[in-house]
Amino acid sequence: MLGLFLILPVFALYAEDLSGYTAFLAGLALGIYGLTQAIFQIPFGLLSDKVGRKPVIAAGLILFGIGSVMAAMADSMVGVIIGRALQGTGAIAAAVLALVADLTRDEQRTKAMFIIGVTIGASFIMAILLGPVLERFVGVRGIFWLTAVLAAMAIGVLLVWVPTPVRSMHHMDTQSMPTQFARVLGNFQLLQFDIGVFVLHCVLTALFVVVPFTLVEKVGLPLDHHWQMYLPVVLLSTAIVLPAIVLAERNRRIRQLLVGAVLILAVSQLVLFQSQLSFLKVAFALFLFFAAFNVLEAMLPSLISKAAPVNYKGTAIGVYSTFQFMGAFVGGALGGWLYGQFDAVGVCVFTFAILIFWFLVALKIQEPEHVTTRLVRVGRQQPARAQELAHELGSINGVTEAVVIAEEGVAYLKVDVTVLDEEALNKFSYPPDAV
Repeated sequence: MLGLFLILPVFALYAEDLSGYTAFLAGLALGIYGLTQAIFQIPFGLLSDKVGRKPVIAAGLILFGIGSVMAAMADSMVGVIIGRALQGTGAIAAAVLALVADLTRDEQRTKAMFIIGVTIGASFIMAILLGPVLERFVGVRGIFWLTAVLAAMAIGVLLVWVPTPVRSMHHMDTQSMPTQFARVLGNFQLLQFDIGVFVLHCVLTALFVVVPFTLVEKVGLPLDHHWQMYLPVVLLSTAIVLPAIVLAERNRRIRQLLVGAVLILAVSQLVLFQSQLSFLKVAFALFLFFAAFNVLEAMLPSLISKAAPVNYKGTAIGVYSTFQFMGAFVGGALGGWLYGQFDAVGVCVFTFAILIFWFLVALKIQEPEHVTTRLVRVGRQQPARAQELAHELGSINGVTEAVVIAEEGVAYLKVDVTVLDEEALNKFSYPPDAV
């Protein structure tokens, strides 16, 4: 993810010197990886069930590395677009999550997924800060070469240090099932969050079609000094994320925080795209944007997990990721076209309009249940007994939903930890080493 994000703050200006440049093609190059990621991420996850996690992950990293090399060597917009599209075909997210699920104990899986989410968020922040600095020393071509090197290093880590699972199986809480797609897409509550992440990443990518030009042309800040804008803005905005979410969780105000963050995103667009801009005004607009973006980026996966029926959680996450990647694609392509046709004001009208649409959708969102996911190893069961066990688990105080997967020997629960009867639940736990 670091490799994909590094060019975000610097590519639009670099693209002007490539043959065949248009603003539309520059935006397409920024976002095209999202299209190929959306197409391949779920199939790669399913393929990893059949041929193994590590071969699929290694193949994805090879494709990503080849795409990086192609983009580094390209002298034309078409060449970079092909390279970026090939980067996106290395869609290993689902396979990585499945590998983590294979290698972690059931009771530690939620914690492991949280760590992965934090790592992805950190990679985005690092990319925004490092992109302009790296561009100064190695250029955008150098960033693409660096990305290829990182892919090669990741393959080495995968093959040398990452254990090979003794047994790979389909995990309901992390992997998609094609038979569940229609039901997940028909769930309006889940669809609200899918629309949200689509808009969020659409606006993000469209923004970076324009912001590099804004900093150079309206603020007078050369590209190799853009870090002076991003460093304080990103660090300050990141610092408020955890306190904001913790306070909202504690006071059961998650819905209000989400709606407020969407509105702040919309306000940031109005500030950013004014005709008269100064360094401080742009810094304020970007602070608003990144503060709201980081809050929403951290909240939405958790809201999907809480809203999804426990036996559809993996599929819900897969569909959510597909919407996220498609948002990046549409934002890049449409943002580039609008910038070429109508300058920054066209992008502003578009981003503001879709954020207001999301705001109206968000107003209908209900306050999420105060629940967390809990996995309990219950031992392999006969299907009939698994259904009985799910009913028994569901009757425990604090358990709001329970599904037992007979062949996995795992119960997937939604629990309210504030009232959960831990003693009653522990009676159903099967010793891990006895399975």
